[in-house]
Amino acid sequence: MKSKNVFCPALLITAPASGHGKTSVTAGIARLYSRQGLKVRCFKTGPDFIDPTILAKASGQAVYNLDSWIMGREHCQQLLYEAASQSDLILVEGVMGLFDGEPSSADLAELFGLPIVPVIDASAMAQTFAAILHGLSTFRPSLNVLGSVANRVASPRHAELLKMNIQGNSALAILKRNADVSLPSRHLGLQLAEEISDIDQQLDLLADGLSNTWLAKLPEPVKFCISKGKSQTPVALLHNTTIAVARDRAFCFLYGQNLNCLRTLGANLVFFSPLEDKYLPEADAIYLPGGYPELYAKQLAKNLTLKKDIVDHAEKSKPILAECGGMLFLSEALVDCAGEQHKMLNIMPGIVTMKTKLTAIGSQQVLIEQQEIRGHTFHYSSLENSMPIISQANYADGRVGEAVYRLKSVTASYLHLYFPSNLPLTAKLFLSA
Repeated sequence: MKSKNVFCPALLITAPASGHGKTSVTAGIARLYSRQGLKVRCFKTGPDFIDPTILAKASGQAVYNLDSWIMGREHCQQLLYEAASQSDLILVEGVMGLFDGEPSSADLAELFGLPIVPVIDASAMAQTFAAILHGLSTFRPSLNVLGSVANRVASPRHAELLKMNIQGNSALAILKRNADVSLPSRHLGLQLAEEISDIDQQLDLLADGLSNTWLAKLPEPVKFCISKGKSQTPVALLHNTTIAVARDRAFCFLYGQNLNCLRTLGANLVFFSPLEDKYLPEADAIYLPGGYPELYAKQLAKNLTLKKDIVDHAEKSKPILAECGGMLFLSEALVDCAGEQHKMLNIMPGIVTMKTKLTAIGSQQVLIEQQEIRGHTFHYSSLENSMPIISQANYADGRVGEAVYRLKSVTASYLHLYFPSNLPLTAKLFLSA
């Protein structure tokens, strides 16, 4: 089968571990070029809802995720090809450390021929910087490390020490320590872009810091290809179906690809805020994604008219799909980190308790009605309930994962599902029996 090729400059921004500044550097590069009038498309490696909001703010473009296990190689290839066909620069932010996870950022870079830029927090080191960069550059010889970024550099003398012993990769961008640039975080990661009041100022400062480095010059184009005849037009299985999608500060974990998938299947999407809206829009089905209901539990509990509308929807046996935070909203009550209990929808029997430590994380696959769909889990809560389990997910390595619950027309799980991994099943979850 013949393939079509397009060429576009591209970089994968990585690090030795989380916390070194991958998101800040990726966002800084995106803002640097987008404010020059260039079209920059950003991607985030692995399942992540938070970092993409910052990258979208920096680039002014939609940000999608890339994960060859959850999404499949061909789907990732399709997304990159489409972006390369329409853009001046592609930036991919890695996940954790360069070689961490299965698949890792290194796997993705190797799969699609993406050159790599390690970001290393240099605040507590000097000459050792060169050793870390050498290890990242040579551990897997097939990878193409173009250069690096020394982040949080204290002084010109500190910069000189960092440059010592660097061999081969002489392209080094120095980012000075700046107290005015700090993307705030919490238990699930960074804060969302819309929650950071001075986000544009911070992005411009990041871009300014990179404007006199080697990263201010576009890298060489990378070849992106796709096999001719591979793409198929999905059947409009959700034609004439209106889906009410919860979207606000409490329910913000939404893949852009998932929303596009529902539209491609023919659905009409209407958005509502469980925090602010008094009434549920007219809809055939409801999608309650994950987010931070624990941070807004008191406000959610007080929105009695909206809660009644959702309960009425369920009692009419209309479909509801609830993921993680959305499932917490369905429960009898939510106990927050302070130990205070808040009444939720009471559609699903059980009480949710927030914990101080992570209770589950990882990519998983699950069979629902004999059809496989993939996704991931990441949560700090535990749930005690008696809702019927229709399936049990498994991690990629075979370990037992999250349960999928069903009560009449309600399907709920801690899993965040990736809809494009199974279009027919996705449609079925939003259709009445």
